Amino acid sequence: MREVAAGALLALGVLVAGAFLPVGTHGPARSHSELKVATNGAWRPQSYLDDHNQLVGFDIDVAREIARRLGRTAKFETPDFATMAGGHWHGRWDMAVGSVTPTKARAQVVDFAGIYYFSPYVFAVHKDSPARTFEDLNGKTIGVETGATSEDYIRRRLRIDAPDLPPIQYRVTPGVVRTYADSTMPLDDLRLGDGVRLDAVVAPEQTVLGAIASGYPIKIMPGGYAFREPLTVITDKGAPQWTARIKATIAAMKADGALRALTVKWYGRDYSH
Repeated sequence: MREVAAGALLALGVLVAGAFLPVGTHGPARSHSELKVATNGAWRPQSYLDDHNQLVGFDIDVAREIARRLGRTAKFETPDFATMAGGHWHGRWDMAVGSVTPTKARAQVVDFAGIYYFSPYVFAVHKDSPARTFEDLNGKTIGVETGATSEDYIRRRLRIDAPDLPPIQYRVTPGVVRTYADSTMPLDDLRLGDGVRLDAVVAPEQTVLGAIASGYPIKIMPGGYAFREPLTVITDKGAPQWTARIKATIAAMKADGALRALTVKWYGRDYSH
C-alpha cells in the first residue's frame, strides 16, 4: 500500500510511548528516550491529522502500541511515501509504520520488521458506471497512487515478497493510467462523474469504504479483490537486532489479539490475518 502524501518532511511533534533505538549504522546517537517513526500524514484512516491537528489513525495506534510495549517515547515525522519506503534514511527514522508492502524491490533497500495486517485492493467506479465486470474496464482510464502497489499492479509489475500468497492475477488491461500523489486523490477525481476524469480507481478496500462512508458517489466493482497485500513495519538496512526486536513485538500483538482489535476499531472488520 500504500501508500502517502507527497511533500517535504513535516515534523509533527506527536509524542507517544516509544521503543529502544537501533544501534550501529543509523547516524549520530540520540537520546534513548526518543524513537523517530516515519508514517504517512494524509491517508485516512491509516494516519491523518484530526480536527485538533493531532496525528491519529490505525498506523498511529499500531506504532503507539509497539512503543508502549517497549517502554520508550517516539516522535512521528511524515515524509512522502517514496522517501519512507526507499531506505537510506541516514538516521532520520528508526522505523516506519506506514502500511508498506513487502516487495522484492523494497527488500533491497529496507528490512521487513513484521507483517501487521493485510489490505485487499479493489476496483472502484462511479455509482453511475455501466461496468459490471473487470473486463468492462479494459481500455479505460484508471487512477492509482504513484509509487504504490496499485500502480505496480495496474502496470503488471507487482512482485510481493511474502510467503504463502497466491500468484497475482491481472484481469484488467487499462487504456490510460493516471497517477496521483496519494490514494485519496484519484477518488476525488472519480467522484466527479463516470468517465469525467477517470473510469475506475485501484485502491485499498479500507480507503474506498471510507470514501463511500463520507458520501462519495462511488461503488466497489463486484467480482472479488484485485489482489490482497500484506503490510509491514520497515527498518533501514544495517540493524538486524533492532529489526528482530520489533518483529517479536508485532508477533506478540498478533498472538494476544491487539492487532485484531485495532483493525476492527479503524476498519470495522478483522484485517490482521
